[in-house]
Amino acid sequence: MRQHRRTNTGERRAARTREAATFGVPAKRAGISPRRRLRRAGGVLAASAIFALVGTVALAPLHTTAPSGPAFAEASAAEANRDAVQRVTIAGAAKQQAVSRESYTASTGPETLVLGGTNHDWAKLVLVEGGFPITDANVAVITEWMREENGPDNWWNRNNPLNNGNGSGGGSGLGSYETLQVGAVYAADSLRRLSFYDAIEAGLDAGTDAGATAAAIWASPWATSHYGNGAHWTTSPVPVVEAPAAAWGR
Repeated sequence: MRQHRRTNTGERRAARTREAATFGVPAKRAGISPRRRLRRAGGVLAASAIFALVGTVALAPLHTTAPSGPAFAEASAAEANRDAVQRVTIAGAAKQQAVSRESYTASTGPETLVLGGTNHDWAKLVLVEGGFPITDANVAVITEWMREENGPDNWWNRNNPLNNGNGSGGGSGLGSYETLQVGAVYAADSLRRLSFYDAIEAGLDAGTDAGATAAAIWASPWATSHYGNGAHWTTSPVPVVEAPAAAWGR
């Protein structure tokens, strides 16, 4: 019995050796049976298939289910209207608030009038220095007054267009001033400070009636002749005449 087993064992080994030689299997692994080799090969193929499947899943894009519901709809609407023009609806009962706007008025300064250099500029300078309103009526009555004193062609005589004795060194009105601007300052001072001329001052403050102011001038002691109570007073427009620059101290 032992001899038979050895013979069978030897035959099996010889058969495996021949099979290994036939399939090119190394001799040291010739003891593995074909069935076991098939099982191993099947395991390798199964592992390869698993790795291939995992790689495919990793590379494939994920597909998610589109969200839905009220919250999603509200977010989508907000995104769609992000660049849209915003509109505000005002209730019909709402009242518009009044807007306050500051008002500005341009004022004529002495420097501007001095640079102008005309008889009309001097009349305005008297008004500015005295704080009287610069109105057409006021400019008209003062230029008429200047014409009665010195004449329009030489209105700057002695830099004292109204022949004012205040500060000119001549009580009779025959004094002179350093410049026309100084003469304007003293003329305004006489009208504002001296009580003899309160009616003239009131007429200039009103600035609306050249005739009423002229009548106050006639009635005052400014001129001893009182301008013939208006008989020597001309109300025609006074031409614009420029004085020499030296008369203004320029």
